[in-house]
Amino acid sequence: MALAIGDLAPDFTLDSDRDGALTLSALRGKPVVVYFYPKDDTSGCTAEAIAFTGLMPEFAKLGATVIGISPDSVAAHAKFRAKYELGVALGADPDKGVLEAYEVWVEKSMYGRKYMGVERATYLVDAAGKIAQIWRKVKVPGHAEAVLKATAALTT
Repeated sequence: MALAIGDLAPDFTLDSDRDGALTLSALRGKPVVVYFYPKDDTSGCTAEAIAFTGLMPEFAKLGATVIGISPDSVAAHAKFRAKYELGVALGADPDKGVLEAYEVWVEKSMYGRKYMGVERATYLVDAAGKIAQIWRKVKVPGHAEAVLKATAALTT
């Protein structure tokens, strides 16, 4: 059964390269943007992280937390953050449990070869912990701005 708007967002606790562990339920009372991306330090993932980082002051004004999640390790996240001076929280999910719970660990195809990977997706979670919006198969240009606009609409 697919996750849908209005469903309670699956809770998680993931290790982070800063601020210790990230626990979704600990952030109740304010909106949370959870975006899933395939791999640190690749072109699309870097552009997305930089776009969210650039909008962090606006998300902060709305009381929103932004969390990026990939299967990369905490050490890889630390290098990624340092290289691009990223401001978003990065959660490490090497076991892919959270990726599976959010239905973003999927079969992909490239040049006729099938493999498992992360489908770029974003979930906007409201203050009550329910899914307010879902973006699937995200195209990076303009995405962070669209999420900010939806977050602003949620908080007004």
